Amino acid sequence: MEDIEDLLVGGGAAGFRLPISAAVVGMKKKTNNSLLLQPHNSSKVPGTQTIFLKTFGCSHNQSDSEYMAGQLSSFGYAISDDAEGADLWLINTCTVKSPSQSAMDTLISKCKSAKKPLVVAGCVPQGSKDLKELEGVSIVGVQQIDRVVEVVEETLKGHEVRLLNRKTLPALDLPKVRKNKFVEILPINVGCLGACTYCKTKHARGHLGSYTVDSLVGRVKSVVDDGVKEIWLSSEDTGAYGRDIGVNLPILLNAIVAALPTNGSTMLRIGMTNPPYILEHLKEIAHILCHPCVYSFLHVPVQSGSDAILTAMNREYTVGEFRKVVDTLTELVPGMQIATDIICGFPGETDEDFAETVNLIKEYKFSQVHISQFYPRPGTPAARMKKVASNVVKKRSRELTSVFESFTPYNGMEEKIERIWITDIATDQIHLVGHTKGYVQVLVVGPDSLLGSSAMVKITSVGRWSVFGDVIEILTESSDIAIPSDDKDTINKERSSPCSNQEDACVCSPAKSEPWACESDACGSNCCNIAANDLAQNGPTNTSLLLRRKPSPAMVETEGNSNQKLATGNVHWGLLDTALIGGIFISFLTIVALFLYVGS
Repeated sequence: MEDIEDLLVGGGAAGFRLPISAAVVGMKKKTNNSLLLQPHNSSKVPGTQTIFLKTFGCSHNQSDSEYMAGQLSSFGYAISDDAEGADLWLINTCTVKSPSQSAMDTLISKCKSAKKPLVVAGCVPQGSKDLKELEGVSIVGVQQIDRVVEVVEETLKGHEVRLLNRKTLPALDLPKVRKNKFVEILPINVGCLGACTYCKTKHARGHLGSYTVDSLVGRVKSVVDDGVKEIWLSSEDTGAYGRDIGVNLPILLNAIVAALPTNGSTMLRIGMTNPPYILEHLKEIAHILCHPCVYSFLHVPVQSGSDAILTAMNREYTVGEFRKVVDTLTELVPGMQIATDIICGFPGETDEDFAETVNLIKEYKFSQVHISQFYPRPGTPAARMKKVASNVVKKRSRELTSVFESFTPYNGMEEKIERIWITDIATDQIHLVGHTKGYVQVLVVGPDSLLGSSAMVKITSVGRWSVFGDVIEILTESSDIAIPSDDKDTINKERSSPCSNQEDACVCSPAKSEPWACESDACGSNCCNIAANDLAQNGPTNTSLLLRRKPSPAMVETEGNSNQKLATGNVHWGLLDTALIGGIFISFLTIVALFLYVGS
């Protein structure tokens, strides 16, 4: 099908374009229904139907789905996980890997077999609009998510709608229904500046387009007011942020950190960044990662340990430059944890190239490595390169996975006391999921009321993908984070940081004993799922200590009375206070004297 924008298919001659709203008003159905989708047979009042929403892919896609769900909900539609009972299916797709697109194809086939109205959104239709699987279905592009309600309405009427035109960035203040009410996924930009030979996402998301600092800070303040406890910055390349609008990532991060609550109740997680665009800001980024409200964690994909393969991928950096990023951040940020990605079997990869990759992973023993086999994506330069035999690719993937799974990154954490932020329920429905400052996943047992809170825990055991702990204390949100005395001047500029001078290594004050202090031996993880063997080996942990909040220091309990009262004490007047009171008294006497004089 040709590339058509805002076209109500079947409503006019080929190439006829109208905005959806205009098309709805002036549109009459033709008697030849073969050109139109059949209207969904539903007796429901328009705007009250149920929508099944399925999301594939990255956190940016998840954020897009949450925005679409928010708009649909605000118009009266119900969002459901029940595909069978839904009146329409909305599938948000991912084009990064073949398996994701294959899963999408299967779901589309099921939808068509069930004769359900279907809308396909996301990177697949934006990057491959002519796919056979997309024939006869409505599609929404990645920059048209703010019009999803119109598309759904028309699709339910039996019309096929295609909106793929690239326009201005969708507003950040659109209605949103978060999958996790405590986690805000905040896209800071769309697209990227790279041209990786294997990447299909660039075809969909396009060139870099950044949101302004003010709009992002405004969104942060809004979601904090909504009760969000974790903010994930999402991007195809976080490090490239702002280069199209004359700012950079450190400027944005400093502005966001300044807008976060000073009590550490809301944490910031910086999104994936490729090495080229973070190299020039390493010390500034390290300074920010030390901040008590920022997780000491970063996802930096290397993709290969061979410079020859990186060149073939057009990654625009060397292994040495990747090492510089890792070495600098781990040196300057206590407890810093870095996750990375590897593609096994890229075209032209020799045994020697792969050995370099294995050695790199062995050297750094990353706590998280996302390993994938190379999948040629249609329309990319790599798809035309000579492929490595599939059995070799699978063998290399298994070998690297075995190496990675042999690591024990959390050994030594037993008996440690850590502060965690609890935001989710584990897949076993028994444990709650929290994360340390280094983003290590900690599983604890406790009531659901702990969700959205911060707590001190004692690590009782460790698994391969997560650790287990007992809750010692639930932290209140009544007091600000204490700042080391050396940083008193800094707080006036950027809302405090525990780091020393930016030119020096970022370290926490040894005199600081707060539970949110950076610890040199903390480790991090980006693992969101719980390995079955972790739970099987450790089982449900027992919360041996009482889960109750400590009373605020400003409150005391009087003897023989359970009611809490404000603590009081002697009032001490300073010299300035005495002078002010004296001045007020003299002014009062002067006014009285004037009244008496005038009256006489």
